[in-house]
Amino acid sequence: MEKENIIMSWSGGKDSAYALHHILNEGKYHVKYLMTTIFKPNKRVSMHGVPESLIEKQAKSIGIPLIKIYIEEKTHEEYDIKMKETLLSFKSEGINIMAFGDIYLEDLKKYREKRLKEVDMKALFPLWGKNTKILANQFISDGFKTHICSIDLSKLSKDLVGIDFSNSFLNQLNKEIDPCGENGEFHSFCYDGAIFKEVITFQQHGTVSKIYTHDNKNYEYLFSDIS
Repeated sequence: MEKENIIMSWSGGKDSAYALHHILNEGKYHVKYLMTTIFKPNKRVSMHGVPESLIEKQAKSIGIPLIKIYIEEKTHEEYDIKMKETLLSFKSEGINIMAFGDIYLEDLKKYREKRLKEVDMKALFPLWGKNTKILANQFISDGFKTHICSIDLSKLSKDLVGIDFSNSFLNQLNKEIDPCGENGEFHSFCYDGAIFKEVITFQQHGTVSKIYTHDNKNYEYLFSDIS
């Protein structure tokens, strides 16, 4: 029986990587494209700070074509417009499903489902509702390797950026921090694991801090400067 073509939303982090792993293992769908949003002024994935070149290396190693959406300004309006244009392009190819690595943020799930419904597409959430502590441990035990590429400094110590997502990392998290960083406490860059044909090599060049404003509040993030 022919597999249905789908799109995988791809941040380059552990959750999208593990969601893709689950999809590929299930064997029900054919992942035709990975889709990534790039902030055009610095050519990086916004909250991850991962350069476009490393996302391209991931896609090449996985063996799935990469579709990039370039955003000029970090606004919801621009994102929604560009996303709808891209979804309509997928729809014209007969693709009706897009997969995401979200685990339990209900508002985000509803947002994604609403946007997809506008173009008569559906969302797939392979990791949805899973216990994040168990999921984090499974990710590590399954041999995936991930670099902590950004952290919210109001929630995590600066010593926790630029290291690997590991049992040691998890043991240093306060109990109010989600083990998978589902609330934005940290973001990651996956560089090895079952989905990759070869390890993604990269170099670290120190750290960079940046202030983000959301709902009239300022948040300071620390990024691992990788290339």
